[in-house]
Amino acid sequence: MEFIIKISQFLLSLSLLIVLHELGHFIPAKLFKTKVEKFYLFFDVKFSLFKKKIGETVYGIGWLPLGGYVKIAGMIDESMDKEQMAQPPQPWEFRSKPAWQRLIIMLGGVTVNFILAYIIYVFVSFTYGDTDIKIDSLKGGYLVENKVLLESGFKTGDKVLAINNQKIEKDSEIGQYIIGAQQMTVERNGEEKIIDLPENFLGQLSDEGSKNLFRYRYPFIVESIPDSSANVTAGLKTGDIILSLNGKKLDYFDLFEDELKNLKGQTVSAEVLRDDSTITKELKVSQEGKLNIFRDIDAKRFTELGYYEVTQREYTFGESFAAGGRKFNSTIVNYFAQLKAIFTPSTGAYKGLGGFKAIFDIFPDVWSWEAFWRLTAFLSIMLAILNLLPIPALDGGHVMFLLYEMISGRKPSEKFLERAQIIGFFILIALVLFANGNDIFKAVTR
Repeated sequence: MEFIIKISQFLLSLSLLIVLHELGHFIPAKLFKTKVEKFYLFFDVKFSLFKKKIGETVYGIGWLPLGGYVKIAGMIDESMDKEQMAQPPQPWEFRSKPAWQRLIIMLGGVTVNFILAYIIYVFVSFTYGDTDIKIDSLKGGYLVENKVLLESGFKTGDKVLAINNQKIEKDSEIGQYIIGAQQMTVERNGEEKIIDLPENFLGQLSDEGSKNLFRYRYPFIVESIPDSSANVTAGLKTGDIILSLNGKKLDYFDLFEDELKNLKGQTVSAEVLRDDSTITKELKVSQEGKLNIFRDIDAKRFTELGYYEVTQREYTFGESFAAGGRKFNSTIVNYFAQLKAIFTPSTGAYKGLGGFKAIFDIFPDVWSWEAFWRLTAFLSIMLAILNLLPIPALDGGHVMFLLYEMISGRKPSEKFLERAQIIGFFILIALVLFANGNDIFKAVTR
């Protein structure tokens, strides 16, 4: 069921973005009286799952879910229709239109993606507001178990204060600014400490594979005790908080593991908080150093107990336009930072480049409209920026040649454009294979 939920969100988001992107090309093409021969969701290599001709355009759904396309008459594109291009130009063809009209048609797709992302962020801000955790409210700082972070000098209990020169006040800002980070400032035992990150920090994180960086520290709250546990008759109840073992105070769950290793096979005295009273229970530690008690992860309870402070910001409809704009701008800036890191080999960030599985994995395994729309907005910006890369076969490649034509007054020859399209196609295939190959490599090695 979890797979069905994830794949449903993935396909719905991808389909929505592709259709609207291609619609961004289709509408200006029609406005400039340019013939559009095909409008396809996914690619129809050899055959289509569905197709229907309406007017002069064939609308369809292909079987290969690697994107979509509109086939515009008289345009050198992925179809490489040399027979059509060998004929004399016709007034309704793309190549017969003024350069400024062709530029608008080519920029239509990414324009729609940017507009869509902004609109989504506006309505997400209005509908859901912003929920975050104030870093200075974190009781006990962060739990650090990631090997790369530990080797870089971080320790459990650290609070992140700044990344480079950017002050960090909210938990979500860590993920926002850690791309391209060279230096981080943390608070440790009441003192500030600067940690210099290795140049290939992102590459090391990718090699390590764990998605857990800085995690919250929680108390040991009892959820349930399995019948197979030796502590099933210990008298614990759901919601009890284990505070100490043999008189040693253990404020956080992460402290129990090391302590229990020293108590293997023993019966220990546990101080337990139940409601507002403290009681004592005798608990048995297994030979493996386990209590065999399921713990509860209840964010609301943690907030009530003061382990962190959750901030909730709501926006009026008018305020949501500015809030959505801030999210829109920060997403673009952060994504360009990611691209810069990826195309800088020394950072090792290219190792984290992923394909369709990586996109699939970012969707939650429970249906959440808020998460769906936030991820769709992010993917819309990602699709727009990637399409603007100056690679022939992408919109950015066509735009690059059109700008050259408009500035120089000379139009590149159709033979040159055909060759550029072929080269761009192979570059694009290589990037797709590399990204999806990374997914496969990670799946096999981890």
